[in-house]
Amino acid sequence: MRGAFFRALLELAEQDERVHLVVGDLGFGVVEEFARRFPKRFLNAGVAEQNMTGIAAGLALSGKIVFTYSIANFPILRCLEQVRNDVCYHNANVKIVAVGGGLAYGSLGATHHATEDLAILRSLPRMVVVAPGDPVETDAATRAVTTHAGPCYLRLGRAGEARVHTGGIDFQLGKAIQVRDGKDLTLVSTGGMLETAVKVAGTLHRAGLQTRLLSMHTVKPLDSDSILAAARETGAVFTLEEHSVVGGLGGAVAELLAEAGEGVVVFKRFGLPSTFSSVVGTQEYLRAQHGLSVESLEAVIRSTLEKNRALAATSRS
Repeated sequence: MRGAFFRALLELAEQDERVHLVVGDLGFGVVEEFARRFPKRFLNAGVAEQNMTGIAAGLALSGKIVFTYSIANFPILRCLEQVRNDVCYHNANVKIVAVGGGLAYGSLGATHHATEDLAILRSLPRMVVVAPGDPVETDAATRAVTTHAGPCYLRLGRAGEARVHTGGIDFQLGKAIQVRDGKDLTLVSTGGMLETAVKVAGTLHRAGLQTRLLSMHTVKPLDSDSILAAARETGAVFTLEEHSVVGGLGGAVAELLAEAGEGVVVFKRFGLPSTFSSVVGTQEYLRAQHGLSVESLEAVIRSTLEKNRALAATSRS
């Protein structure tokens, strides 16, 4: 995803001289080409993310399209007051990019685990929250947030993520991408869990469960129409995210379903518990520790559906 973002950003900067990049003294292996080609539109603010955000807001309010870039929590939680007051309050055209969402920096511990970011950024007025699912979506998301007037948060994986989409996609902010259709249940994924979601859907299909899969790359604004249609047409909705189950995609979908008043829907959130991880390791290892492996997800989905069918049969008898 990181490579796809920078390739798109370089192309956009070539086309529009308003595009600027401000970084927090890291990522030189990927930012050097931008700095070399556009030295007057690149700034290293140093290890000072509050200053980085304030500078970006000032540039944006003078007519620029400004990207801030850092890893995990650094461009958001460390400078949350500046994001809220300088960027969102003034509706500044700043695009905050965090690389390493979720447990991507798993071996570095909780300080580098970005597991509350979607919930926090989703709560800020005017902020658009985007978490693409693969490099194809990342390229499209970078272009989409550039043309959107106002604050955006772009949550990326780290590097080496698989390409899930084999062809072109119709990417629109606030509009989910239906990866596959099905009538028995719906799996709604955001961010880097998309590849896992595709594998889960395939495994369930082989077990006789036709699974609709939505890539919900935009967490805010949420594609309410796609979710409500899925609830009506499949009767069961499962959300999947590499993020705390509190306040992220699962929380947003739960809020929508609870207030929609469209009848009973089987619903379950898959994500991380609201705790700091007591173990470190690779991203894959930590996902498995928190029940986000293909095998674990499939088992819980099938168990949930079976329990619901048993309850329904009991209520009819």
